[in-house]
Amino acid sequence: MSDVKNYTIGIDLGGTNLRAALVNETGEIIKENEFPTEAELGPEQGLQKMVRLIEDIREGYSITGIGVGAPGPLDLFAGLILDPPNLLKWSNFPLIEGLEKATGIKVTLDNDAKAAALAEAVYGAGQNYKSVVYITISTGIGAGIVLEGKVLPGAQGVAGEVGNMILTKEGPMVNNLNQGAWVTLASGSSIEREGKQRLGIDGGAQEVFQLVEEGNPEAMQIRDEMITYWAKGIANLVHIINPDIFVLGGGIMKSEQFFFTQLQTRINDYVYSSLNGKVNVQLAQLGTKSGVIGAALLPSHS
Repeated sequence: MSDVKNYTIGIDLGGTNLRAALVNETGEIIKENEFPTEAELGPEQGLQKMVRLIEDIREGYSITGIGVGAPGPLDLFAGLILDPPNLLKWSNFPLIEGLEKATGIKVTLDNDAKAAALAEAVYGAGQNYKSVVYITISTGIGAGIVLEGKVLPGAQGVAGEVGNMILTKEGPMVNNLNQGAWVTLASGSSIEREGKQRLGIDGGAQEVFQLVEEGNPEAMQIRDEMITYWAKGIANLVHIINPDIFVLGGGIMKSEQFFFTQLQTRINDYVYSSLNGKVNVQLAQLGTKSGVIGAALLPSHS
């Protein structure tokens, strides 16, 4: 066993997968495991899975805290999962109360994007920067704001819910989100929807990008529209926060060769001309591990 004494457990609660990891004080994952979330089965089933994961990876280690990154919106102060669009049956679920009672360990809850932001700010692409905005673009879109090593929670705990930012007057109505919200226009789910409607395909964003690679003009149009929405969203955040660095992560970023350079250029169209070329946008470095590593950091950085 390592000489490192401080271990925490990070839990990344996603709409598809539930991951847990034992992490040491240098950000190294010692043990990890995951289950399918099966969110439709409800929160009690999800809680039981979390407890099983924790019991599996904590054996033989002294745990100082548990951090959970979950989809928002959340009530961080009461420890509640409120009404996340991808966890519809979990509304107002007292996650912290249930998890602390089951484990006997103090639990810290925060938005999953904020947890990933913290990991990237401390150990990833945001190292050595005072202000970091991490944006995850995957099934949904979320963000975390880290200022001098601390996650910005917001007065009601919803700072960083950029997915509900309105970018246009039009757009599909999705669950409890605003019409024209960023997440309804340019997330992985949005790319999948456009692929079905305009190309007649069922392979999601991956198949759309495959068609982009083959030069399909309709797929390229979908990609260009997504890039425009991403650029507008980032430009809005530039004018509101003006961070030292934007870090982009999430599943869609795995296909970054299809749009990252264009995105950096397109941002210039929506910021003041004096900011052209000065918006620092980088890809995340920790990949799929950022969620659990960041969650494990929450007990000491919130």
